[in-house]
Amino acid sequence: MKSIAQLALGTAFTLAAAIAAIGHSGSALAQVATVKGAGDEMKVLYATPTEIAEGNRVADAACKSCHGLNGISTTKDVPHLAGQRAPYLYLELKAYKQGARGNNPMAAAVKYMSEESLMRAAAYYASLDPAQPPASAAKPAPRPDPVKVGEVAAADCAGCHGEKGVTENAGSPNLVGLDPKYLVAAMAAYKTGQRKNELMKSAVENLSEPVLNNIALYYALQKPARAKTKAEGDPAAGKAAAAECAGCHGEQGVSAKPAIPSLAGQDAEYFVAAMEAYKDGSRKDESMKGAVAKLGGPTIKNLAAYYATLTPKAPNVRKPLSLAEIAERCDRCHGVNGNSVDPRSPMLAAQRVDYLEKALHAYRNGARKSTAMAAMSEMLGEADVEAVAAHYARQKARAVIYVNLPGK
Repeated sequence: MKSIAQLALGTAFTLAAAIAAIGHSGSALAQVATVKGAGDEMKVLYATPTEIAEGNRVADAACKSCHGLNGISTTKDVPHLAGQRAPYLYLELKAYKQGARGNNPMAAAVKYMSEESLMRAAAYYASLDPAQPPASAAKPAPRPDPVKVGEVAAADCAGCHGEKGVTENAGSPNLVGLDPKYLVAAMAAYKTGQRKNELMKSAVENLSEPVLNNIALYYALQKPARAKTKAEGDPAAGKAAAAECAGCHGEQGVSAKPAIPSLAGQDAEYFVAAMEAYKDGSRKDESMKGAVAKLGGPTIKNLAAYYATLTPKAPNVRKPLSLAEIAERCDRCHGVNGNSVDPRSPMLAAQRVDYLEKALHAYRNGARKSTAMAAMSEMLGEADVEAVAAHYARQKARAVIYVNLPGK
């Protein structure tokens, strides 16, 4: 049976599958799908055996030092190419040649290569049996749910801050309605002594950064509610005084800036204590010190009473996806278990784990441009990147054949 790059393809084409030997000993991927909008990149699938042989010579001269002549990389951060989808390879080579992927060794390697050479190299590597997961690629242990971990760690906080972060103790702040970025920074400030409170320092001093992140995430996902405490002061007078606070803390006390706390529903006594701490310098923040310097005690109490009457809102935070949920989303484009049946989407199965991590980081920081991949990768934390890369690196890679079907 002919290899992937030896089969003709129509303008509107269908992927077909057959479980059969292809190339050498790999098996074809059992999938059927229709791909629309075929472009010039599909011409690579018309490559003849002679052109594939020429692609072998191109790879021998320009590619093998990094990717290996067999398309199986032994170099850190360098991807396997064997069995990869030919149009995808061709498009990536063109992107490097056109400078869309920056100035790097790959761009230098293809800078003076002709379009024909790029197509033939892509067809050659696509015709090879794909790499397979290393024997050491064991299934990782299930990752704990960070929200559950945060809930367990937050159990010690309930005595002061209330069940699920809604305080009933005057002087202890509400923890719901706060962005995790702010809450982590606040806990870290107690840990380092930047904020002075011996009880809080002892509570957080032995907590690692991941645990602090999980606690903050847990509280951010709880239903917001006002503190169950009383407030002194005049809310109406406080509303008038709060006009100058809205620029940072938001209208109705709901901040749009992750690093700046929302004030809606906050315990009034805690609010007053925090303002006095900024005023006397025991809390270090120059912008807040300047903002409260001119405020007298009655005005601060009025502000506290006003904010205590407002209803807090949940921050814009999503519950993290499980690995299975992330993989399900990735499989929509990259195929079941990373075996793509769209020739323009790369196969991820059995790819080098370090390369997959590198690629995801590049999409996250914008070094690689893709609207779809940017949207997918922005929701991933560092632990997610590592887990997703490990997941696909241990999947069995399958070659795929493309056949031209008669039109209706």
